[in-house]
Amino acid sequence: MFKEDNLNNIGSSINKILYAGIDLGSTTAKIAIVDQNQNLVFSRYTRHNTRVKETVTELLNDAKKHFGDITVSLKITGSAGMGMSESTGIPFVQEVIASATVVSKKYPEVKTLIDIGGEDSKMIFFHENKTPDIRMNGSCAGGTGAFIDQMASLLNVSLEEFNELAGNYKRIHPVASRCGVFAKTDVQNLLSRKVSREDIAASVFHAVAIQTINTLARGYDIKHKIIFAGGPFTFLSELLKTFIKDLKLSNENVQIAENPALLPSIGAAISQKDGLNEQFSKLINRIKNPINKIVAKNRLDPLFKDEQDLAEWNKKRISFKVPRIKIDEMSSNKCYLGIDSDSTTTKICAIDENKKLIFSYYANTKGNPIESAKKGLNELRLKLEHEKQQLEIVQTAVVGYGEDLIKSALNLDYGIVETIAHFNAAKYFDEKVSFVLDIGGQDMKAIFVENGLINRIELNESCSAGCGSFIETFGNSLGYTVQDFAKIACNASAPADLGTRCTVFMNSKVKQSLRENATTDDIAAGLSISVIKNALFKVLKLKNISETGDHIVVQGGAFRNPAIHRALEQMTDKKVICSDIPEQMGAYGAAIFALEKSLIENKQTLFKGLDKLESLTEYTTKEIQCKGCENYCNISKFTFSNKNKFFSGNKCEKYFFNKGNSVTKGENLFDFKYKLLFEREFSLKTEDRRPKTEVSQLPIIGIPRVLNIYENYPFWHTLFSSCGIKLELSDPSTVALYEKGLGSVMSDSICFPAKNVHGHINNLIEKKIDRIFFPM
Repeated sequence: MFKEDNLNNIGSSINKILYAGIDLGSTTAKIAIVDQNQNLVFSRYTRHNTRVKETVTELLNDAKKHFGDITVSLKITGSAGMGMSESTGIPFVQEVIASATVVSKKYPEVKTLIDIGGEDSKMIFFHENKTPDIRMNGSCAGGTGAFIDQMASLLNVSLEEFNELAGNYKRIHPVASRCGVFAKTDVQNLLSRKVSREDIAASVFHAVAIQTINTLARGYDIKHKIIFAGGPFTFLSELLKTFIKDLKLSNENVQIAENPALLPSIGAAISQKDGLNEQFSKLINRIKNPINKIVAKNRLDPLFKDEQDLAEWNKKRISFKVPRIKIDEMSSNKCYLGIDSDSTTTKICAIDENKKLIFSYYANTKGNPIESAKKGLNELRLKLEHEKQQLEIVQTAVVGYGEDLIKSALNLDYGIVETIAHFNAAKYFDEKVSFVLDIGGQDMKAIFVENGLINRIELNESCSAGCGSFIETFGNSLGYTVQDFAKIACNASAPADLGTRCTVFMNSKVKQSLRENATTDDIAAGLSISVIKNALFKVLKLKNISETGDHIVVQGGAFRNPAIHRALEQMTDKKVICSDIPEQMGAYGAAIFALEKSLIENKQTLFKGLDKLESLTEYTTKEIQCKGCENYCNISKFTFSNKNKFFSGNKCEKYFFNKGNSVTKGENLFDFKYKLLFEREFSLKTEDRRPKTEVSQLPIIGIPRVLNIYENYPFWHTLFSSCGIKLELSDPSTVALYEKGLGSVMSDSICFPAKNVHGHINNLIEKKIDRIFFPM
């Protein structure tokens, strides 16, 4: 139906006007040209990498070469298309309207359209003689094309390879699809557990399917036939198969579109709205020289006045250097080792008795924290061999996401909490430190210090916007490395105000700024300022900047970016201390902890030495299933050559734990409370004289086992039992129960406990009870 015709086959229609639609999405640009019979005669699909004007010009030039400089009727659609429409005067068609137009005209038997784009997803329900019901994703870009791009990048494979991997999976594992940053943590964890890349790829596709189906349906039944549109469905066949499987569709329930990635651009071309009739050359000139200059609105003060101001600031900034010492200059050969194994990177620091840095290592974990730590320690060993030196490692400490795993594998002495390590490092630079802000790859920590002691700790919880991975991904999406992105931010003359929200809202702000002729420099600077605003006012919820005190120390890889450092100084109007290795402060603080512990305890290290690394890191893995509760967790058991064991995949530490030998267990108060609350029998009061037949005819009331019921169930049980009414509770929460109710959730931004309620209500419906009682 939309099969592209060869130019030679359209004959005299070339002399008649053709209809063109350009779809400018968040990551790609598409052009579709149809003849008067709505046959597709030309199309192109490409990524624009935010070079929107240049890409559209290239598309129109390609069409001009194909047809000659003829007149076409052009309309624009897509999430990035409105800005071009405003500046050029080319008519705009909303993308979901464009898609709905194609389906209504060409595929009348279709009842549901599911469309996944670069950073948005859509679902359209079609009803006979009614306006289509349109749904779009809200506050999160999880489960879109960009999300899949990030996951493929994490596995270091192309999208084509990622798709092939997903076709050969054996088991699906839980992966968060709500946030690309948090999903990285799940994938890193699966990689460290030796889960196959095939299973991971398939699990990502399953997560995307669940996210899209449940958050967009919002209680509406997805009816057949279903048509799938968008680039991901076009180029990722396994993703399409996953949706078909999760929706339990047969072949006759699926409508295959000939050009699913082009539906919005075709829809724009054939929509009833009048297009702009001009020759290709005039359209190209209109794009290059827009008739309407959009005036910039929300702009911020520049980070630096000029290049001289930046140069002077840089001199002051690099004055806080970690002291270093060469091995042959050490007064003794004693050293102390600190390892920071976090979700994305591994850092190692070795210091002498005066806290001077002997050796440091920084590398991407690549999903295998043990191998990454081993590689770093091997570098230290090779350095010693090359310099013909020897070191005595007196004590060792490890911190971070992989703390227990690395401690077990390498036989290290101490595992410590991240905040303690970062506080130790901060105190080294400023004894009077009052506030420590650490922005890492996927987390953000703030430590409030009072009188030399930690007074309060704040962590990011439900959103990773503004963390290191977020910034890196955003920079890459604009075509820049992290270093180059930081450099251009410092040169911005009018930073864009991008707010503090998640990726989707940030991208909409970026698009708005691009429409207002903001440069990439302005966007980079605006993002750096947003990171600090997010940290101070969204995560920490500061009411007054004075809460930070006057002695601020910053840490974490994000502060390698001078623009972020400068933004914090501007916002607090205070001097901010940052070392020359902010990303290694966790490892450096752990090394300081090992040094201080050795001075107090004076005991021999458990670490077997650098020459024993090969044997230490050898291990076997075994998959077991915990049957301690209804979750039935799949546990990975690691057994190392040093006889240490490590368990991964467990949601609690009731039976499988990583904190050393078991001690005498006390009463499980949560289990005890659970039994007191819910294990109650129905019994009629003696004064109830009604016949049993009358009581048996009373309805059975169902109560969902959620929220305040955990506090108030004894009251409701007593009340209804006294009335002779039997109660039925929903089953205990499980992942399967939770997923069953997601289709009726009306908003994808509400909290997990609230979403879980829907699963419990659904569970009660399946039990076929008479009434559901749910007090709010």
